[in-house]
Parts: sequence; structure tokens; C-alpha cells
Amino acid sequence: MKGLGKAVVKAKVPILIIAILLLVPSAIGFFKTRVNYDVLTYLPKDIETMKGQDILVDEFGTGAFSFFITEGMEDKDVAALKKEIAKVDHVKKVIWYDSVADLSVPEELLPEKYREIFRNGDATMMAIIYDSTISADETMEAVKEIRKLGNERCYLSGMTAVVLDTKNLSDGEVPIYVGIAVGLSLIVLSISMDSFLIPVFFLLSIGMAIIYNLGSNVIRGEISYITLALAAVLQLAVTMDYSIFLWHSYCHEKRKGTDKNTAMANAINSTLSSVVGSSITTVAGFIALCFMSFTLGLDLGIVMAKGVVIGVICCVTVLPSMILIFDKAITKTSHRPLLPSFKKVSGFIVDKYYIFLILFLLILFPAFYGYRHTDVYYNLDSSLPDSLPSITANKKLDEKFEMNSTHIVLIDKELDKKTVKQLAGDIEKLDGVKKVIGLDTLVGSSVPLELIPDDIKDVVTSDNYQLLMIMSEYKVASDEVNNQCNEINKLIKKADPEAMLVGEAPCTKDLIDTTAVDFRNVSIISIAVIAVIIAVVFKSASIPVLLVSAIEFAIFINLGIPHYTGTVLPFVASIVIGTIQLGSTVDYAILLTNNYKDKRMAGVDKKTSVRIALEKSITSIVVSGLTFFAATFGVGLYSKIDMISSLCTLMARGAIISMFTVILVVPAFLMLFDKLVVYSTFGFGELRHKGNASAHLIRN
Repeated sequence: MKGLGKAVVKAKVPILIIAILLLVPSAIGFFKTRVNYDVLTYLPKDIETMKGQDILVDEFGTGAFSFFITEGMEDKDVAALKKEIAKVDHVKKVIWYDSVADLSVPEELLPEKYREIFRNGDATMMAIIYDSTISADETMEAVKEIRKLGNERCYLSGMTAVVLDTKNLSDGEVPIYVGIAVGLSLIVLSISMDSFLIPVFFLLSIGMAIIYNLGSNVIRGEISYITLALAAVLQLAVTMDYSIFLWHSYCHEKRKGTDKNTAMANAINSTLSSVVGSSITTVAGFIALCFMSFTLGLDLGIVMAKGVVIGVICCVTVLPSMILIFDKAITKTSHRPLLPSFKKVSGFIVDKYYIFLILFLLILFPAFYGYRHTDVYYNLDSSLPDSLPSITANKKLDEKFEMNSTHIVLIDKELDKKTVKQLAGDIEKLDGVKKVIGLDTLVGSSVPLELIPDDIKDVVTSDNYQLLMIMSEYKVASDEVNNQCNEINKLIKKADPEAMLVGEAPCTKDLIDTTAVDFRNVSIISIAVIAVIIAVVFKSASIPVLLVSAIEFAIFINLGIPHYTGTVLPFVASIVIGTIQLGSTVDYAILLTNNYKDKRMAGVDKKTSVRIALEKSITSIVVSGLTFFAATFGVGLYSKIDMISSLCTLMARGAIISMFTVILVVPAFLMLFDKLVVYSTFGFGELRHKGNASAHLIRN
């Protein structure tokens, strides 16, 4: 390991050249990595709703549908528009009431069930069925083309339209996220560092690591848009510490009088030994996300864990090469750090530690209560601006046809017509069910199958299944629609034990059930793994409990605040934020505690040890916390996608809360539990025998 520093210094020019060349395949990999904008596809593949989606594709040749609403158009124009829509690639069928009745038939002579389904006043509605899945590129292209065919009084609703709008919005915002994160981080680093130029090299090195990370995702084939939006910002935030540590170590070595090459070789070796231990907890936090059955966690966890490892590698290879090659330019831009000295602050915190213990106890219960009672939402539409075409269309669908969600029932094709008709009737009686559409409900059970129009027959029957489409007044993810799904499931299982209920609302209900379990599991796993790592690093039974407790306290505050402000969080935030905050900011507490342990094991009394540890660590903690805050806060303010905005806002606030918790609460814990730490940590044997007699203490 010691030879690494010398090897990097010797090969600094080739390393930088190779690093630049590697950007080309990484960029190609990045552009070839597909982005998935449909989070429902990350549900477990073995649940019934996902199996039903596969059956729709395999048996019916479709996995997606939309409702197209027109206002103020004559029937002949709607019929012409229908024909144009039917010609769009990957549109399988377009169903309107001319599919079941000739337009020459006066509207008032049409059965009421047709009029209710397809018309309301001057508004008409047609169903568009695609031959590909909801988030398939082909389906999104079809939606683009259909939108072009309509005018300003035409509205296309459905999940694919929502996914497409999410894609357009996200693709436009992601580059701006990076710009905001870089700009604000540069401001913080310029204030806190002793050179105006060194932050630029920090960001260049980390930028390369981010490109390598995103480019390597091509191996996985695709990543979630949430992962793509967060990856660069989050990797910048959690790996900046490593660059700062290398620079401080390099400057420290140079002050000893050694030449720059020797100083850098020593700094690389020192950084690697320190950063590896620090990065393990961050990696562990992201790996914990991989244990989610909702595999969005796996997606984010793998990408970010990989990003941290790549960040460490770049920190001890690419960054040192840049610093050595541009050493003269960096030296010319040197200045005194603008951050004040925290010596007096450290002394006050340690002297008045009991105040912070009291504050800890006073805040703990309301923070935990808020943490447990913060509301979350699961309706994916809610994370998007109301001005988007898909959101406008969904509102129009509700306004004109009282439809907020559509469920599909898959039942045995051989089930007798009487049972199917009875089932449809029973479902229609349920609260919130507006209409049930199926083969028998449209044409009547007395009509022979061979006389049924192919447009209808192909849509609702396959070799093994027939389907019922249920139009519901209830919004997706609401308690009402979840209860409705439960009641429908009871009815269909009674008629056909193998029947399945699929659609956005049933999938979202499964999402709620799945993530509730994931939240508990991920929290337990992340706490356990990180605690074990800390226990091994410190060879202590008590230190992991103290440090994890402090950061969990910060997490309670962070995730509890929305309860008291009346803010409803996207469901993803409640699952991943605690794990990310724990893994990313427990390093602050580890740094402080490590400095305390060094002094304490040297025989220094507890108060002096805590004071010196805090004084030595506080600047690094503040710089790290502010950099994390800067990299995420601006994105949280800017993003119009609430899923991204909320995650970044919570991460930014969490970094600051963790920073203050470590500075104020951890020293108080060490003061209060010093004796416990001494007696439960390996290496304090001699100190236990000597006790705390001041005559035996070595003061700094």
C-alpha cells in the first residue's frame, strides 16, 4: 500500500492522460444506458399485479392504454381523428362508440351505457390500446405522435403520457442539477479552502469519477431516472471529503519541508488508509438499499456504492496527478481560509455539554413522534407540475367522465357468460365504480361470439383469458381506491380463483404494501451493518451505539419536520433518506470520536480529550456538511419534480442537522459516557488501571 503513493507520483502524467481518454468510452456508455421513467416497473416480479401485466403483453399483445378526450368536435371529425390515430405506429386498437354502433344511428337511440362511456356533453372519449408496454420507447413515441394529431382541446391521459412528461422534464433538468451543485459547491470550497484554484481540481476529479460511474451503468442496461437525477449530485456530495482530506494531508506534508513529490506520495498513502475506513460506512449505507424488494433501491444502491468506490480511486490517482502538474498555478491562487477559528466554540460546547444533553432529551420525543407520523404519498402524478399535458388530461378525464383510475380484471376465457355478467354487475355495485366494460357488458350475453366485431373481440379476449375494464371515480393511491381493489379482489377470486386484478391502482397498492416492509428492513439493515463496521474500526461495544444513536437522532429531526410543517413526502424519500443520511454523515462522528480516542488512549483526561478532538475536527465537519448542503440544496429548490426536489431538500437539511448533532451532541455523549467507552473499548487497558488521576495524565 505504501508503494502506491510513489507509483502515482511517478506516473502522474500517464495517469492524467489515461483518465482523460477513459472519458470517451464512459461518455459512450452513458448515452447507451437506457433510462427508465416508470417506477412501478421496480415492483417485485413475482407479485400478482406484475404477473398480470406480463399476461396482458403475452396474451393480448398490449401492456398500455390511454384515454383520448376531445372537446367541441363533431362526430365526423372525431371519427377522422380516430382513423389517423389508428395509423400511428404501435397503436393496436382505437375504441370509440363507432366501434360498436354506426355513426348514422342518432345519438339518442344509442344505449345509455354507450353514451355514458364515450360521450358527455361536448366531450367525447376514445380508448387507445398500444402493442407495447407502458414505459417502452415505442409507446412513448406513439404518444408523441398522437399528441401532434390533436389540437389544444384534445387531451391524452394515461400512464405512458405521465411517463413521457416525466422523461421530458427530467431530461431537461438533470444538466441544470449538475450546474447548480457544482456552482454552489465551488462557492463553499472557495471560502473554506486556502486556494481559489484547488476547488476547481476537486470538481474536475470528482466530475471524471461521476462520468466513469454513469458510463459503467451500461453494463446494467438501464437505470431509473431518479438514480440518474441524484447520482451526480449525491456522488459529488459524499465523495468531496476525500479530496479535502488529500489536500490537507498534502499541505501538512509540505509544511514539514519535504519536496512536493514526497509530500504527495505520503499524502496519498495517508489518505487511502483513512478514506477506505471512512468510505466503507457510506458504501454500506447504499448497499443496504439493495435489500429492498422494491428494486428501485437496488438500482440506486448499486450505482451509488459503485460511485463511492470510483470516487476513492480517483481521489488517490487522478486528483494527485492534477495537483502535482498544476502545483505552481494552485500556489499562485493561495489565500487564507475565510472560515473563522472554532477554538472558543469548542471550549464552550465541552464546558456546557450538559445543556446539549438536556436539549437532546427535550427534542428526542417530538422528533421521533414527527418521524413516525410524517405523511407520504404514492400517487406518481403528485410529484409532477400541474401544467404538464398528462396531468391536465387526467384532470379533464375526472372533470368530464368522473374517471380517476382504471383497473383490469383477467379471468378465465371459459368462464360461463352468466357468471361473468353477474361478476360485472356485482363490481358495478361497489362504491366508486362508474362502469365495467367487458365482452358481455358491451354486446350482451345473448350475442354469439362470431357476430361480435373484431375490434371488440380482439381487445377483450385472448386464447386463455377475457378481461373486464373497470372505470373508477377514486384516485390512485387513495384509501378509497385501495379498499375498492380489496373488494374487487374478493369478488373476482370467488368467481375465478385464478383471476387477477391489474392496473395502475392495484400496482400502486402493492407498492404501498411492499415499501412499508422495505422501510423497516432497510432501516434495520443499515443500522446493523454500519454499527458493526464502527465496532470493528474502534474495537468497541459502546462507540457504535453512541454514534449511530446520534445520527439516528438527526434523522428523526430531519424526517420529523415535515409532520409539523404539514408537508407530505414522496414515498421514496421516507425509505432512502434515513439510510443515505446515516451512511453519509456518520463519518463526521467517526472523525471526531477517532480524535478523542487517540488523546484518551494517550492518557489525556476526558474533558481535554473531547475539547481537543472537537477543536481538531470541527472545521472538517463544517466544510463537509456545508459542501453536502450546497450540492443538494440548490437542486431541491430548483427541481419541478417533487420526487427529486424532496429528496435533495431532505439530504441538504439532513447534512446540516447531522453536522450540528455531531458538533453539539456527540461531545456531550463522550463526556457523559466516557467511563463506559473506556471500559468497553479495546486498547484502554492501561487507562483503566490508572483511572483518571490527574497526576498520570499527559496534556496536549
